[in-house]
Amino acid sequence: MYDIAIIGGGPAGATLARLVGNKYKVILLEKRTFQDPLYCGLQKCCGGLIDPDAQKMLASFGLGLPKSVILSPQMFSVRTIDNDNLIERYYQRHYVNIDREAFDKWLESLVPPTVDIVRGSIYRSHVVHKEFVKIRFSKGIEDYEVKVKMIIGADGAFSKIRRTSFPNQNVPKKYVAVQEWFETSQNVNYYGAIFDREITDFYSWIIPKENFLIVGSALLPNKDVHKKFELLKLKLKDYGFELNKSIRKNGAYILRPQAVNQIQIGSGRIGLIGEAAGFISPSSAEGLSYAFKSALALSNALSEGIESWQDLYKKNTAKLRRNIILKNLKSPFMYNTILRKFVMKSGLKSIVLNVNK
Repeated sequence: MYDIAIIGGGPAGATLARLVGNKYKVILLEKRTFQDPLYCGLQKCCGGLIDPDAQKMLASFGLGLPKSVILSPQMFSVRTIDNDNLIERYYQRHYVNIDREAFDKWLESLVPPTVDIVRGSIYRSHVVHKEFVKIRFSKGIEDYEVKVKMIIGADGAFSKIRRTSFPNQNVPKKYVAVQEWFETSQNVNYYGAIFDREITDFYSWIIPKENFLIVGSALLPNKDVHKKFELLKLKLKDYGFELNKSIRKNGAYILRPQAVNQIQIGSGRIGLIGEAAGFISPSSAEGLSYAFKSALALSNALSEGIESWQDLYKKNTAKLRRNIILKNLKSPFMYNTILRKFVMKSGLKSIVLNVNK
């Protein structure tokens, strides 16, 4: 019998496995194999930027990035395009530009060899018993069952662990994040953030990666998703972006928590971390720092034993929940058109570009 099963080997799951793998007998189920020869970064619907909060967490773990995960360009500014008010501003920010699949593979490589990692596995179901949890998963055409003392859902926004274990829980607002990759020779050295209520009440983005340009948007999940995304691309072409040679288009659910009662950390023999728990920024949809912080919070709670983790984990994540409240208070200045117009017209904290014409 295993002590802990972690479902999902992304940043949250891999980090938790690294932190508890030498104390407990752990099995990590990950659906990806990391063996696709295609450019790794195309596989995941994620911008692949490490923001300052996530950088701080990597520093606190004593980790530095290998060059194999870093992509060019490294960006030091955000071009903010407000289509609602017809205003543009540049702001100084630094995000580490990464190949997200290579980054996840690197995080997994840090997991101690005592952890059993099952790549290419699909979690199917679990049944909670008094003394253990029975998990069923498949790999290829084979089905498997394992018994564990505790199951951890690190399986993202559309977490099956959360949906089946806590079906009546108030869930955060869902969006569909759509991204399309384009080959380009265009020189884009900034991260672009687009606010346009004709497209979405959240935001859209432009991210350069090597010879590619990513266009993405967080859209309301309805029948207009395709139409809204095509409209976004037309508007970006009017701004001069070259979006001709499409390489890949993908999508995934993301969450936007608007109240702390939408956070679900789990109970009994079931725990949740990262976006599966609802830990994600409601203002920017940044989730990497929350993945690291929630994994650390749960690992610290588990240091006292599997039977007494819940109260400690709730205590350890209190700051994360307060942070989500503060992000929601910040959101109107980003998403209310009148307030955003006031802030952007003021030029507060914006920079002036000094470039050769």
